[in-house]
Amino acid sequence: MTTQMAQEIAEQPEAVSRTLDALRPLRGELAHLARGTRHVLFVARGSSDNACVYGRYLVETHAHRMAALAAPSVATHYHAEVDLSDALIVCVSQSGETREIVETLDWAASRGARTIAVTNDGASALARAADLTLITHAGRELAVPATKTYTTQLAAMAILATALAPTPPALDAELARVPKEMARLVEQREGVDAAAEHLAQSAETIVSGRGLLFGTALEVALKLEETCLRPVRGLSYADLRHGPIAVVDSEVAAVVVAAKDGPVVAGLTEVAIDLRERGATTIGIGGDATFAKACSLSVPGPDLTEAVAPLATVVPGQLMVEALARRLGLDPDSPRGLSKVTQTDAD
Repeated sequence: MTTQMAQEIAEQPEAVSRTLDALRPLRGELAHLARGTRHVLFVARGSSDNACVYGRYLVETHAHRMAALAAPSVATHYHAEVDLSDALIVCVSQSGETREIVETLDWAASRGARTIAVTNDGASALARAADLTLITHAGRELAVPATKTYTTQLAAMAILATALAPTPPALDAELARVPKEMARLVEQREGVDAAAEHLAQSAETIVSGRGLLFGTALEVALKLEETCLRPVRGLSYADLRHGPIAVVDSEVAAVVVAAKDGPVVAGLTEVAIDLRERGATTIGIGGDATFAKACSLSVPGPDLTEAVAPLATVVPGQLMVEALARRLGLDPDSPRGLSKVTQTDAD
């Protein structure tokens, strides 16, 4: 029987295409709103936070602006008196109703920031409070694990970064190819079921990536934890090498995500080799031919350049998680103890 999660994974190409088409015309408004600001701060939780990791890297590497992930508690608990008059604040929530994200946007505005909301609900509290809203067009998402709401957020990040870039949107040609690549990965599923089988047999799992694909690594790790009920660490390969790699042995399955090009592929290949030499089963998602050979099992990724690869590289990871949940006898649509809208603190 097809799960709701699998159906929504398959809906992503159309959802991302709709979102890109809807948001491209807003580039002028985004650029105008950002005029006079110097920094970009992202605010989110969960999968939305992982989308913001991609947004941060893309804004810094493509739009050449310093960006960071803000801690909502600075606003909601510490009520910090900071000057945000030179900041653009991007608050991301699929529902637009996560209380602390809405409160953080209000706090940022009161401190002088320009505010942007990214949400799947244009009538939500977050959308109503922002100076400008980027509405993702994922459609209603019924499965608890975020799939199409996550990838449409990545599309919004790409539009934001290209709007802030000092040169015309050079990524448009690659962005136009994203839906087709996503659809190909969904249809082919190459290596997905074998990867799920390896993960089912492992005692521990780590997920690693770096740079523009780091958010993808964190998202795959989160999906494995919340959907398959297994403790998983998501780490930059730089952080992995600074200590945690010492615990890697034959009981560990390591998932490593990479783009087909870019400055970090060589380092990720070295990490994949190191992990295998320590006895781990290494599952590579994406990367180039050398990276694939360095892994115990290769799951092909999209034929997209590094800047936009995160929009599609997560798809094999999502498919792998859905297959693993079923393999473990779990319901991927309704993971234990989770709901669609999560509030960080109780009333």
